[in-house]
Amino acid sequence: MSRRVHAFSDDALGDDDDAVGLAERLRRGEVSAGEVRDAVAARAARLDPQLRGLALDRIADPVGGDPAGPFAGVPTLVKDNTEVAGWPITNGTTAYTPAPARAHAEVTRQLLATGLDAVGTTRMPEYGLNASTEFAAAEPTRNPWDPRFSAGASSGGAAALVAAGMVPIAHANDGGGSIRIPAAACGLVGLKPSRGRLAQNANGARMPIDLVTDGVVSRSVRDTATFLAAADRHRRNPALPPVGLVEGPARRRLRIGLVLDSPTGATVDADTRTCVIDVAELLGKQGHEITEATTGVDTRFVDDFLDYWGLLAFSVVTGGRWLHGRTFDPGRLDALTHGLADHYRTAMARTPVFLHRLRRLAHTYAELFTRHDVLLSPVLAHTPPELGWLSPLVPFDELKTRLVDYVAFTPMCNVAGTPAIALPAGAAGNGLPVGVHLSTTLGDERTLLELAFALEADRPWRRITD
Repeated sequence: MSRRVHAFSDDALGDDDDAVGLAERLRRGEVSAGEVRDAVAARAARLDPQLRGLALDRIADPVGGDPAGPFAGVPTLVKDNTEVAGWPITNGTTAYTPAPARAHAEVTRQLLATGLDAVGTTRMPEYGLNASTEFAAAEPTRNPWDPRFSAGASSGGAAALVAAGMVPIAHANDGGGSIRIPAAACGLVGLKPSRGRLAQNANGARMPIDLVTDGVVSRSVRDTATFLAAADRHRRNPALPPVGLVEGPARRRLRIGLVLDSPTGATVDADTRTCVIDVAELLGKQGHEITEATTGVDTRFVDDFLDYWGLLAFSVVTGGRWLHGRTFDPGRLDALTHGLADHYRTAMARTPVFLHRLRRLAHTYAELFTRHDVLLSPVLAHTPPELGWLSPLVPFDELKTRLVDYVAFTPMCNVAGTPAIALPAGAAGNGLPVGVHLSTTLGDERTLLELAFALEADRPWRRITD
């Protein structure tokens, strides 16, 4: 018996439309913006009590996007760590009392420039530090394919609600896999753009190494491609090649390196491995050259990234009052945040060394693309776990091990600053989605989108309504 939770129906949002399709119907006058908002509200009322993906509901009072943008009138959600003027953001924590934001973040302005209308915010784990949207003292966000399981993180609320049909596309950001992980868990497209492609995230700007890149999760490649082209037009970074609007596959044949062994040493489960190999075989049939590859990094990278992850948590614990004001109480932070901060206290003397090694990773990773045009790997080492497996209530040392064994492939691209995309690859034996991960060199999102179009055309993504 199916446990899937969705709200797709023949209303103003449509049963089949992606964001591009909805925008076209709005432009033709087949539906009105008011009818679309009514449909969003009805779907939210049905979905959110079951999935718990919404942090803030502003459907009745949205922030409108540019009416000239390609997504004019299309509703979207903003992640609960990104300022929308007049809206509070919590960063997924109860450690402070949020005040209304004074102004839009630069990323929000870029999002609105594409025409999207912001109708609320989505839940995330505390400060985005976990790989599952779970909380110490609140209901978790649930996976719409089976609500007993994790929707991933940290953009878990966004992915759950897009997959279930509340909105066709939603804002997300990624500091270690936080676009790609929930996209894989929920059967969506999740592109992490190159560092600098979109406006700099304020959280990333405060880091010694900026890991965070913003983007979207969507149900189609063309939605992600349209968003990236519009965002790139709004704010061009001259240090990166322009992307332009990618509208389909390319004819060129690529050297694709197949990576099945995790740099963390984690075992890739059988369902994930099978799905990735199936995609490799499909790419081979499309004419690409597939060869086995490795990432060129070892478990020392895991240690360095863990130390850096701890540094970020330590900065929250010790600097939260500076960031959030006098209401901030570090005693209300969850055990994962405190555990990571304590880990960093033991690693503090190594800070110059691990920062140096992490900064050098960009050169190591770039060298891979002298032999390969693209790397293909799993997104995650295993399928989405049941809720509770990655709860912040799990003892820290055990939770740390579980996270390292799960988030086995994504963080390298954040450190290197390179683009990567998660795509639906198929299903595990229990019916949950499995994602594949494509990555390439800095600034070459076009190649990833062209490959994604080719895969989507030859093997259309499963629909939650099937």
